[in-house]
Amino acid sequence: MGEIYSLLFTLLLGLFLLLGAGIVFLSKNSDRFVLFSIALAFGVMIMLMITDLIPEAFEAFNDKWYYVLLFVAVGFALLKGLDVFVPHHHDHEGKEDDDDHLSHIGFVSSIALIIHNIIEGMAIYSTLLADFSTGVLVSIGVGLHNIPLGMVIASTLYRANQKKKRTIGIISILALSTFLGGLFSCFLHGVFTSSMIMGGLLSITLGMLIYISFFELMPTLIKDKDKRTSLFGICSGIILIFVVHLFHE
Repeated sequence: MGEIYSLLFTLLLGLFLLLGAGIVFLSKNSDRFVLFSIALAFGVMIMLMITDLIPEAFEAFNDKWYYVLLFVAVGFALLKGLDVFVPHHHDHEGKEDDDDHLSHIGFVSSIALIIHNIIEGMAIYSTLLADFSTGVLVSIGVGLHNIPLGMVIASTLYRANQKKKRTIGIISILALSTFLGGLFSCFLHGVFTSSMIMGGLLSITLGMLIYISFFELMPTLIKDKDKRTSLFGICSGIILIFVVHLFHE
């Protein structure tokens, strides 16, 4: 029965991404809210890297920094390689170019988020089995930081294609990735949770988030003239993760 409840929680975690998408649609997807959601995600990702991914990756590799750097480079190179094959524009001359760039951000963010959520699903499933109450608190914290990620992906994809059903469908697929991680842990009996494999996956995800944050999100924030909204969004993301960590304690 414990396995069923743990899998159920990993499934419910994905719904936080849909909640983020719902917030975007309720706000009518205004340009200012799109900018705020991108800035919020930037702040969340920076804090997530500093407070979670970096320490966890080093712990998984027993502080062997060269392994961390190796797999971070793999994650970074993976998304850099996608830049060659995925049409996008960094030099925006009009609304169409800007929307193409936002669609690209949503695409590469989705790939990183799938890997990240699979790892989270494996970790949360194991935590729930070991200590259900602690696992519930961890699940709440993870769910909270999934909301702004769902917001930025939904806002960028919807702005590019203007199709709510298609955007919700993509977010729904992403939402199942956490559940997939739980299934891996459940049926493969810890194969995917060895310290080396977990460290590699965490470091690859870290490399992806570094690329997304500094080569995709940050250029958008720097170019936009509404610096007040950008700063407010970044600070909100940092505060959100800080509060989540206080809640964990």
